[in-house]
Amino acid sequence: MTSTQPLPRGISALIPNAHAQATPGELAAAQLLHLRSATVPVPVLAAAAALIAAQLEDPDPATREAAVAVHARLLAAIEDAEPGR
Repeated sequence: MTSTQPLPRGISALIPNAHAQATPGELAAAQLLHLRSATVPVPVLAAAAALIAAQLEDPDPATREAAVAVHARLLAAIEDAEPGR
């Protein structure tokens, strides 16, 4: 059994709800805005790229966009990594 909240009715349906849930893509995009650099072993980058690849076809456009951006950054970091890292 799932629990859902009833949809707003009347005038309250027209008022934006400050408690609206962000999509996973919106959350990822917000977190990416703060990421500038990180140092991690290449196998960790490869694992992260493999995990995020599942989101490249997500039905949510914001999730898909964030996944594509993160995946590209991860692959670029792997290619640019110094040998032996």
